[in-house]
Amino acid sequence: MKPICKITIITAVIFLWACVPKTIYEKFDPAAQLFSRAEKMFQEKSYEKALVSFNEYLDRFPDRPMAGAALMKTGAIHMALDNNDRARTAYKRLISEYPESYFVPDARIEIMATYYNQGEYEKVIEQAADFLKYAVSIPHILRTYVLTGDAYVALGFPKDAVNYYAMAYAKAQDHGKKVIIIKLKYAIRQLSSQDILFLSSHLEERFPAGYLIFQLGVNSADEDKYDEALKILSEFIEKFPTHENVQQAKNLIAEIKQKSIYSRYTIGCLLPLSGSYRLYGNRALNGIELALNRFSSQNSYPSIKVIIKDTESDPVKVVLAVRELFYENVAAIIGPVITAEAAALEAQDKGIPIITLTQKDNITSMGDFVFRNFITPAAQVETLVSYAVKELNLNSFAILYPDENYGKTFMNLFWDEVIACGGKVVGVESYNSTHTDFSGPIKKLVGLYYDVPEDLKNTDAEAGDEKNDGTTIGNDAHKYDENIEEEKKPKAIVDFDAVFIPDAPKKAGLIIPQLAFYDVTDTYLLGTNLWHSDILIEMSRQYAQNAIMPDGFFAESTSRGGHGFC
Repeated sequence: MKPICKITIITAVIFLWACVPKTIYEKFDPAAQLFSRAEKMFQEKSYEKALVSFNEYLDRFPDRPMAGAALMKTGAIHMALDNNDRARTAYKRLISEYPESYFVPDARIEIMATYYNQGEYEKVIEQAADFLKYAVSIPHILRTYVLTGDAYVALGFPKDAVNYYAMAYAKAQDHGKKVIIIKLKYAIRQLSSQDILFLSSHLEERFPAGYLIFQLGVNSADEDKYDEALKILSEFIEKFPTHENVQQAKNLIAEIKQKSIYSRYTIGCLLPLSGSYRLYGNRALNGIELALNRFSSQNSYPSIKVIIKDTESDPVKVVLAVRELFYENVAAIIGPVITAEAAALEAQDKGIPIITLTQKDNITSMGDFVFRNFITPAAQVETLVSYAVKELNLNSFAILYPDENYGKTFMNLFWDEVIACGGKVVGVESYNSTHTDFSGPIKKLVGLYYDVPEDLKNTDAEAGDEKNDGTTIGNDAHKYDENIEEEKKPKAIVDFDAVFIPDAPKKAGLIIPQLAFYDVTDTYLLGTNLWHSDILIEMSRQYAQNAIMPDGFFAESTSRGGHGFC
């Protein structure tokens, strides 16, 4: 046979052997049969059975070419079963026993993955740095970059994560870039504005500069730096006109412009000018108008415009009024007195600052746009009692309060605060707020209301002093009788250092002189911030000495009388 024919026959045999179906090959190779069964179980997710078969393969055929693959599959099964320690053992065995295996780089990456699954992110970063020194395969480098970025995000270092995701993106194919971009955007959202500026300064218009600049604009808007946000977002659109975030940037610009078009010198005012609370609403309106006139006359700023809305103390109408003021572009809202919660919720939703005129404690917790220009009863009482006990060293207190909601609220708060500060309340009396004669509750407070029993009266005095000769002098006898009558009158028992009267200045102005009439004179008079009125002085005059009340003040005010107590 000619040599050329031999070559032809040998080539044909090799070709025919290559074309032999896999099933025929496996029929004559037990190792291949076992590996094939194990692989089938793995694909069917019968992990426990597959694990047994792969381990059998490793025991019987440790020197066969697929031993490395069997160890990779063993590690993958343990990871699927959330047993990262055993998975890592399998991968380390592969690296140790089959150092020339094609699967060694994959095993090293999977070891990093086991550490990541167990939250040992520092070890992931450490192993990745060592692996990248020798890695040459792009898929291996790509996956290592992504895994390292994930570890940095988990550790709270988004700036480092962005760098690794950007490097991964540069090596990824189109189908893999989508996942990387999702991870990248998440990391960028965690960046501070300072970090964004640092990263973008080295990129110019290269990836991921567009995502960074867009996020910088978002951050500025979130920080209410609207002018800065508009500038950044506009530059972003100009530099990256085809970027996926362009439409979001345009929407944000429109939203910022809508917020910024409010009329700076227009204020909304919500008050109950009709209905059951119209008296309070009109009083508040008078105060607002007085303050407005005073402000306008003393400043060179443009005049302030006030848009007034009558709420009628109706929560539905107050919400509608807030919406109307929103569309009228007011800079802020004052009020309301009643239904403050409904107004506050709507104003918060619309992003309008609202200064409520309510005593409610939790009103400001509704949001960042909700404020209160009113000292709460609890705050007043806490300040008043603290000053009385700690500064004036008072210990015993009496309470004389109107039998209505305002008086009852302050009475209970005051009583609790006195006890909390180590003082004591020795007397509490209520009165009808519609009356003008308060002698009854005052006499009860000082022990003059009820008659003293005869056996407790002073009976030691005799009818008259006698001279040595048994006679009496007429004038001396008359004076003696007057003294006896005076001694028979019961005396006021003022066993308290201060009396608390939580009522309006007109009512307190009637009560304070009557207290003096019943000998309550050497005590402090305590009231609420309603007492901060000239009416109190005009009505009680000299009897208002030692009157103390809490009130709000501005520490940096240059006006006189800007103190916390009067």
